[in-house]
Amino acid sequence: MAYDVDLADRIRVCLGSEDRLTEKAMFGGLAFLIGGNMAIAASGQGGVLVRVDPKESDELVRTTGATVAVMRGKAMAGWLRVAPEDVRTDRELETWVRRGVGHARSLPVK
Repeated sequence: MAYDVDLADRIRVCLGSEDRLTEKAMFGGLAFLIGGNMAIAASGQGGVLVRVDPKESDELVRTTGATVAVMRGKAMAGWLRVAPEDVRTDRELETWVRRGVGHARSLPVK
């Protein structure tokens, strides 16, 4: 499955003129990186893949529709999948974009 181009465009709008923003094909989707660190991606599996502080993963899974991403059979704390139905509105998407950007900004620039 290819990533949702319309969703990627909506992410771009949310990111606006974010400093050090780059885009890169990753994980079968289109990732948005801040300072070389992935913040959020329009996922090739549908919805978004968001990078958050690993210490927040369990709480976000408990309190939202997000699930921990599984890569090569391993659950990845700090990497969350959010289904398309959970980012239908701009407000829902903006919430996840802010989380991803906040974490990416906290990491050393690559």
